[in-house]
Parts: sequence; C-alpha cells; structure tokens
Amino acid sequence: MSLRIRLSRGGAKKRPFYRIVVAEATSPRDGRFVEKLGTYNPMLPQDHEHRLVIKEDRVKHWLSVGAQATDRVHKMLGKAGVMDPFVWTEQTKKAAPGKKRAEREAEEAAKAAEAAEKAAAEAAAPAEEAPAEEEKAEA
Repeated sequence: MSLRIRLSRGGAKKRPFYRIVVAEATSPRDGRFVEKLGTYNPMLPQDHEHRLVIKEDRVKHWLSVGAQATDRVHKMLGKAGVMDPFVWTEQTKKAAPGKKRAEREAEEAAKAAEAAEKAAAEAAAPAEEAPAEEEKAEA
C-alpha cells in the first residue's frame, strides 16, 4: 500500500479548487482518500492567506509514516516551510535529444558564430577606412 500526498480537484468548470489529501497511489484522482490535509485555491491572489491552507502536524505525520508527496504538492509544501524546497531533477538520458538533432544544433551554432565574426569584422573595417575617404575629399 503506497500512500501519496496529492491534489484532488473540486470546484466548478473553469473555477478549480483543490483538496490536499493522502490517498493510495492506485486510487483515482478525485476518488477515495484516507485523510484531508488542507486546501489550495488557485483563484485567490498569491498573497492571500486562504490560498493554501495546510494542517502541518498531519502532513509531518504522514511523511514520517512513509507517504510521498507529488512534485506539485512537494513544491507547495516547500514554499510553506513544511518540507525542504523541491529540486527539479536533471533530464534523463532517454529524454535527451538524439544524434541527428545534436549534430544539426551544433552546425547551426557554428554558422551563427561565423556570421557574428563576419559582422564584427565588417563593423571594424569601415571605421578604419573613414579617415582615408576624408583625406580624398579635402584634396
């Protein structure tokens, strides 16, 4: 029996309201849960006191028993100071771009670098030629 601390959606259409609950990992999102730990109302301003309401002692209890928070809830609890701040993990090797895409991006970067060097050389060259043109005009 794997327990998760997660969001359960409620509210009307286009007006979301979430309950923070402890539920089995296999139960449906809005289905059966073990205990309600708080609420989250994304429709309220970020500095509003009722945007995120948490029973901190119950959250700590369930974490000590072995429940795991989902990424989104972990982020919320980290901002509230109940858990350590959430750290995004690095991209997996499977999600990394393939060989052809990496080669294509390297070629595009090389072309962009050459174009930048060429533009810098052209910008420096007219500055050196300007005094010579003035001398011809005076003569």
